[in-house]
Amino acid sequence: MRPTHAGCVRFFRGYQLRHDGEEGETTMTAPIKNALQSYQTIVYDRVLHPEWFDMVGRRQAGQRAWELEAWLTPGGHVLRFEHGEHRVSELVTYQEDNLPNRGVVLALPSLSEKDVEHEFSDLGITYYTGVTCETLSRNLYLTTLDEMREHIVENDSLHHYWEMGDGPCLSVLDMQAFSREVHVQSYHLLASSGVVVRTQTIFEHAQGSL
Repeated sequence: MRPTHAGCVRFFRGYQLRHDGEEGETTMTAPIKNALQSYQTIVYDRVLHPEWFDMVGRRQAGQRAWELEAWLTPGGHVLRFEHGEHRVSELVTYQEDNLPNRGVVLALPSLSEKDVEHEFSDLGITYYTGVTCETLSRNLYLTTLDEMREHIVENDSLHHYWEMGDGPCLSVLDMQAFSREVHVQSYHLLASSGVVVRTQTIFEHAQGSL
């Protein structure tokens, strides 16, 4: 199901921008907050590079006209969509420091449920995402964790388990490839605060845009 159109949002308020002195990059830093407040989705009109992230898993999908590479990180992910010579990237993270800023098109805080659509008209690519973020009680968090373990087995999901704070954490990615678009679902569970973040992203290219 495609996320509902909710307009395009730019969110830079509350961030300090500084140059990190490497390859002309600018980084975004924010005050330290809990994980729920720190989560954000950032969309770029360029590729991101794996050495910038603590990558723990990778998966690719593609059709004749497009290719997607997904990287899993502890508590987040990066998606790189390529259509011909055009590229769009999505970063979902609770990291607050040293985030690349060059090429940012959207920066969305994941504090509440939202749906966003953005058309890269000059690239022939449309981007959709839907985000839900919630804090669960300890018992409900553990139940959700067990359900996601079953989900991983049933769907052969890209996933990563790790320990942080008060218990087990989990990040999961699923994807479905179609002729003109790709769908990606992510689930990020953090035990220390009981945070569960779910995203659904679609990259779609316009027919005949190559």
